Amino acid sequence: MRVLIDIGHPAHVHFFKHAIRLLQQRGHQVLITSRKKEFALQLLDELGLPHIPLSTLKQGGLFGLGIELLKRNLALYRVIRRQRPDIMLAIGGVSIAQVGRLTGIPSLVFYDTENAKLQNALTYPFASCVIVPRCYETWLPKKRHVRYPGYHELAYLHHRQFKADKKTAIDSGLDPSQDNFLLRLVSWQANHDVGERGFSHELSMQLVDKLAAMGKVMISSEAPLPEELQRYAYPGRIADIHHLLAHCRLYLGESATMASEAAVLGVPALYIANTGRGYTNEQEDKYGLVTNIRELDWPTIDAAIDQALKLDRHELRRRHQRLQNDTLDVTEFIVECTENYPQFLQHYQQSRSA
Repeated sequence: MRVLIDIGHPAHVHFFKHAIRLLQQRGHQVLITSRKKEFALQLLDELGLPHIPLSTLKQGGLFGLGIELLKRNLALYRVIRRQRPDIMLAIGGVSIAQVGRLTGIPSLVFYDTENAKLQNALTYPFASCVIVPRCYETWLPKKRHVRYPGYHELAYLHHRQFKADKKTAIDSGLDPSQDNFLLRLVSWQANHDVGERGFSHELSMQLVDKLAAMGKVMISSEAPLPEELQRYAYPGRIADIHHLLAHCRLYLGESATMASEAAVLGVPALYIANTGRGYTNEQEDKYGLVTNIRELDWPTIDAAIDQALKLDRHELRRRHQRLQNDTLDVTEFIVECTENYPQFLQHYQQSRSA
């Protein structure tokens, strides 16, 4: 089978990297197309995964994203005409859904972001199948979707796929003599970020000042840091940040993805942003590993930090074990969906109607 996997964001590299290797081990040919956004291409290169760049993230809000989508669809169409894949996979998947419908090639769209309303409206009507975590909270194409017990982050942080290495964490900036805190700031350039605002400079400084008084602070930022925060910049390799995260006392930030990464590693997380996610809601309500904070309000955040730090390690291990028991190895699930489409969709629909 010839499988095309479209990468549009650094997180997509992590999601698919183990599935790519497993598909190749099973004799399938995997073609990767990519998008120049932040360090997505760097990650692919670091992992030794050849890829074909199709487009570059455009500035200029919705208009810029629209122009890029047109260029990306055309570039993908040309690749498909040359390579003739049997099936296509992506997260979000606007291009594979639209071009897949045009060319008659099945498209499997994995997604977990409910507030990407425009993207979903441009994708779901054309996708062959939309595959989401069980906690997904908004509309799906009625007979063309599958829900599974898990999160995207379990594709690369499930215990079968990832073992946190303390030496790698130390090489990446961990100070084992004290508590370590990871703060994540995002660039707000994704399509689902339109209209959102991030941390103010004042709030960032308040966070850093409080955490630095209790341990070591490291900041992973999509945008350049101001001069007074540059000494806190994460110093390690991009591909090694999860080894560091696994050994942190607390994660805080604007990234829902990294909050979920912390949760599946058993690290308490504060997800601080105006809009929520079904998966971080479940990780708070069901497992108590994430605290969702919707208002960028310092007294609220300050109190949430204090509350999270009260959790002892025994209780954290208990909550983490419960999450692991309730979820699956998402890499195996990705490969199963790919190899067994459309039978797995038909089986899922039959099981729901039974």
